[in-house]
Amino acid sequence: MASEAGAVILQLFVLFAAAKVLGGLGGLVRIPSVVGEILAGVIIGNTFLRDSLQLSGEIEFLEILAELGVVFLIFTVGLETPFEEMKRVGKTSLVVAILGVVLPFVAGYAIMAALGSPTIEGLFLGAALVATSVGITARVLAEMGVLGRTEARIILGAAVIDDVLGLMVLTVVQALGQEGSLDPIQIAILLAQALIFVGLLMYFGGRLVRRVLHNNPLAERWEWTAPKGPMFAIAVVVCLGLSAGAALIGLAAIIGAFLAGMSFAASDARHDLVERFEGIVQFLTPFFFGFIGLQVDLGVALSVWHLALGVTVVALLTKVVGCGLGALALGKRSAFAIGVGMMPRGEVGIIVALIGLSMAAIPEGLYAVVVAMSLLTTLLTPPILVWAFRRLPPAQPERRNAA
Repeated sequence: MASEAGAVILQLFVLFAAAKVLGGLGGLVRIPSVVGEILAGVIIGNTFLRDSLQLSGEIEFLEILAELGVVFLIFTVGLETPFEEMKRVGKTSLVVAILGVVLPFVAGYAIMAALGSPTIEGLFLGAALVATSVGITARVLAEMGVLGRTEARIILGAAVIDDVLGLMVLTVVQALGQEGSLDPIQIAILLAQALIFVGLLMYFGGRLVRRVLHNNPLAERWEWTAPKGPMFAIAVVVCLGLSAGAALIGLAAIIGAFLAGMSFAASDARHDLVERFEGIVQFLTPFFFGFIGLQVDLGVALSVWHLALGVTVVALLTKVVGCGLGALALGKRSAFAIGVGMMPRGEVGIIVALIGLSMAAIPEGLYAVVVAMSLLTTLLTPPILVWAFRRLPPAQPERRNAA
């Protein structure tokens, strides 16, 4: 038991240290640290270190740490995104999300159809291209300190909607892969659950938090929002609870985490919570991004590099064009920045591919293509996003009403 615990601690030490070192080196050359953290996972996963650290088998504990990392990261992003601010960009976010789902899905299906592949392979590739990994973009936006800009809020709002729409697409594709037919009733129930969950929390979440933390005699008596009060524990409970609730109804856990953060965003305790969660985020997120890199098999990916490169180009262009068109009213530079912010597929695209592989619906070659595409879009987005936001004009109050 002791030796197993020691092996796990060694694995955590190497992955965390490598992620931090490469992330720091990336910062020295003005590359977002997330790129270095992902590369650390790629290096460990494709060298002698993988076997030396016994990472070739089941690494469920790393998956759990990675999931916790992205959950708390997205919670802190939600803390910077009050619902009132989201409402100002809600319509634009909806249009951006819809166009950012339709165009990539059609393009992915068309690629496989042109290659003469089975329909189910085209549907899975389309579903993988639909995905958006908000964790990547959120990290970069937070590092740049631009979460308060209209463009950033539109990206985050669209990412939430995108996840819900992407889930619907994946549900349909899974149904086809498993049974060869669709179950409209099941899809309608899942869609209704998602809309009710998101709608209720966005409308009532902030109100309930304010009532519990401020307009409550017990809150004043126990000083819940005081520096040493139980407010931090309450926030953790709400974050994990809503994340679990989202997962139970078939949504991504990060949707619950984001909505939990939004619920606390209008509270007087928001600034204190941001500071308290910073340490957790700094500790856990390197495992999330490192874990993405660990999933990449460079040998298999290189064998299909032509297709992987083509799919990656399509993945980048369809998000920039589709999402950019939805935000064109804000100006070309803002529309481009928003499209870039929606480009990374990250772990979401890989999960879609893994589902297809486990169902024997797609071959290993296509799985490698999706993994390579997910990694490349994840690596390319941060530097392009930094450049795109630096080209934006200074933020002005009236821009929020432009949506």
